[in-house]
Amino acid sequence: MQQEYTQPLVKPIESDRNIFTLLDDRAKRTPNESLVEYVGGDGKWQSFTATQFRDKVIGLAKGLIARGIKPGDSVAIIAHTSWQWTALDVAIMSIGALTVPVYETNSPAQVQMIFNDSNVKMAFAEDDAQRDKIDAVSDSCADLKDVYVIAAGAIETIEKFGQGITDDEFWQREKAVKGSDLATIVYTSGSTGTPKGIELTHSNFVFITISGVQSMGDILNKPGRRLLLFLPLAHVFARFMQLVCFAGTVTLGLSSNLKTILADFRTFKPTFILAVPRIFEKIYNAASQKAGSGVAGRIFSHATDTAIAWSKAQQSGKPIPRALQIRHAVYNKLVYSTIMQIFGGKVEYAVSGGAPLNATIAHFFNGVGLPLLEGYGMTETCAPAMVNPTKGYKIGTVGIPLQGVSVGVSDTGELCIKSRAVCVGYHNHPEITKEQIVNGWLHTGDLGSIDSDGFVTLTGRKKDIIITAGGKNVSPAEVETSVMTSPVVSQCVMVGDRKPFIAAIISLDLQETNAWLKSEGAEPVKDLKEACKNPIVRAEVERAVNKANELVSRAESIRKFEIVSDEFTEANGMLTPSLKAKRQVITDYYKDLIDNVIYAPKKS
Repeated sequence: MQQEYTQPLVKPIESDRNIFTLLDDRAKRTPNESLVEYVGGDGKWQSFTATQFRDKVIGLAKGLIARGIKPGDSVAIIAHTSWQWTALDVAIMSIGALTVPVYETNSPAQVQMIFNDSNVKMAFAEDDAQRDKIDAVSDSCADLKDVYVIAAGAIETIEKFGQGITDDEFWQREKAVKGSDLATIVYTSGSTGTPKGIELTHSNFVFITISGVQSMGDILNKPGRRLLLFLPLAHVFARFMQLVCFAGTVTLGLSSNLKTILADFRTFKPTFILAVPRIFEKIYNAASQKAGSGVAGRIFSHATDTAIAWSKAQQSGKPIPRALQIRHAVYNKLVYSTIMQIFGGKVEYAVSGGAPLNATIAHFFNGVGLPLLEGYGMTETCAPAMVNPTKGYKIGTVGIPLQGVSVGVSDTGELCIKSRAVCVGYHNHPEITKEQIVNGWLHTGDLGSIDSDGFVTLTGRKKDIIITAGGKNVSPAEVETSVMTSPVVSQCVMVGDRKPFIAAIISLDLQETNAWLKSEGAEPVKDLKEACKNPIVRAEVERAVNKANELVSRAESIRKFEIVSDEFTEANGMLTPSLKAKRQVITDYYKDLIDNVIYAPKKS
């Protein structure tokens, strides 16, 4: 490694604990305090104490034992974020079985692939729509035995089955679960676009959870801490956060409806927020649009400039100019305090992860009074590996390693991570495991640098993955290849890095286009410019895009495309010698098209 930095552990972390012990310890520490809160059918917040939630998990675990779930068996969950998801997750892992999360947006084909790769024996679906996905492929899933629907009473059913199992039987199973046992297989898209299962142990999760509490004590380990979690629990970051709430002193609020998220902020009153950058962008845009274009709009614009200037001055480490301090104080009363009320009025920090955070957005919220502490991690590291501290944070970096985590930069500039949270490997892919984890160092595929204080800055991405503003990792190869099966398409290049959705730039093959038009009884076109405008050609491209989109979830699909009149060739630098599109060259060349047409800012 040409650079290396390790954050030492302040207190040692036991290596042979299982995940259930985090919940059990919390129930012993704060038995009657609210642990998990959720919005009930009456629209009001309801609560489980730590003891009640632990007992709920034990009841479900006993039901799973009664239904024949053995150590090492895989159980899938396809549902939105909810207390039921959390309870099932911990119950499954508590008896040595493996939780296999599936995004509710996954296609039936993806469900089939994941179920078969991990040998899923039981599945919990949120509702009839999710069950229908499973039913559509169940005949092709040889190991699948039982499917339960949460909306149709799955929790109560499993608990009823569990009444025939004694507490002793549960505790025997729980105590047999060791730190080295697998806890979950989490699927994420690889460079080929095919989901890869990442094997994570109990020890992986316990280590990074306790490290997180020790590293972020201001956020997680003081009285009255509250987190509103609305990210999908199929994402490993959200699952880590539910566990870190158990291990700290945090009350965990669960919500999955982004349409009500602002109302949930106001009523739940979180002390910190975890979100992907897109959420903060939406809040910023909503505040800007609400201000309008009149006097209020001008005030908001000046307040924004002041917040950003104040933040940059604060980050410089130099004294903030007196005039700027005065302007900041004025706008704090007029504007900033109102924005902070959007989050419920008690929020102190926000942690941003899952995608790169725009520096302007970070400076704006920092200036308003809400530091956005950017972090970094991967599914392979149980989510977080580094995060900005609450004191001395540096905007533009992804922070410093959590306690017990080492980061390094290889001779090729690739960011590498070593810790007890690094995964066992890639399920059924020993060759990928051998390639990605070398001498304990996980090679992330991202390029980065480390400063003298241990702060890590990302400088680029080695692997060909698009990360949207919502934090979705999208491997474009499968969809692009499908679109290019159209007789008129020469190249399809998906874009959307740090953008709200996936789009595509599509080039045409003139000779093949004319041949296809003739076969369809239509007139040929004289050049590519005319081809781009031809409604018959466009309809064919749209058909190809729609067909390709059926292969993936909505978040991974092409939502918008532009047909360009340029030819991509090796001579103009847009293709490699093997005729693969050079994504960075093409996105740089079409930057204006991407920014001002595909993702044109909405007019207020």
